[in-house]
Amino acid sequence: MSARLLPGAPVAEAVLAETAAAAADLRARGVTPSLATILVGDDEASAGYIRIKQRQAAELGFASPHEHLPATATQADLEQAIGRFNADPAVHGLLVQYPVPAHMDYDAALQRIDPDKDVDGMHPLNMGRLAVGLPGPLPCTPAGIEALLAHYEIPVAGREVVILGRGATLGRPLAMLLAQKRPTANAAVTVVHTGVPDWDRYTRRADILVAAAGVPGIIRPEHVRPGAVVVGAGVRYEGRRLLPDVDEACAEVAGAITPRVGGVGPTTVAMLFRNAVRAAAVRTDGRHAG
Repeated sequence: MSARLLPGAPVAEAVLAETAAAAADLRARGVTPSLATILVGDDEASAGYIRIKQRQAAELGFASPHEHLPATATQADLEQAIGRFNADPAVHGLLVQYPVPAHMDYDAALQRIDPDKDVDGMHPLNMGRLAVGLPGPLPCTPAGIEALLAHYEIPVAGREVVILGRGATLGRPLAMLLAQKRPTANAAVTVVHTGVPDWDRYTRRADILVAAAGVPGIIRPEHVRPGAVVVGAGVRYEGRRLLPDVDEACAEVAGAITPRVGGVGPTTVAMLFRNAVRAAAVRTDGRHAG
């Protein structure tokens, strides 16, 4: 068996097209959507990610104000920068590029962001909104996974989704998202982790298996039910080399699978901008856009 590939680029393109249309509508009414970024230090990879976001912002017609703090900046410096963007009514979305230098507390900084400008969807208030089903910015990678499954018309409602990984940025919010009662969700969701000795007992029964452990190659063919959908969301970097959770041989067992490169990643960036344009629409007239 050779699995059907589920690349993220077509999904991201569809989301960004909707976002561009929503941004154009706002600009026609005198509002330019804005996604602000803060970078601390001179990490080359982080600076590259910021450039990618700025290029995407320009293509979508967004403003992209940016503040670059030196690696010697203090926690107070970072929180003051966040405060300036929070107070600026022209800024609709804000993110602090992760990671920050070791002497800083990223989680404390995250809590300083205005929850309505939190395009990562990771502020505790927004996680609470997700838990109880209230509107708000969704965590980007989980939202991207839901969009990817919907784009490829993979049924989720009533099926068993198993997520290997319980992290706050992916496993837990994805479980809450896919369990909600919507046509693109409404699944029976099990979250398991590597601290469970027989975690593979759960993955082998999954209709849809999401690997989110951040352990290279942890999902091998014997851990996958034949014909299942496999979404590789967990990665680790060894220098510049990307090491995914899902062994490439799983494509011979799965019915559908995300590619090693270009799977969930492109959808995550698209969701940042979807969150930002929706924040701009809510700030402008109280309605969701995109």
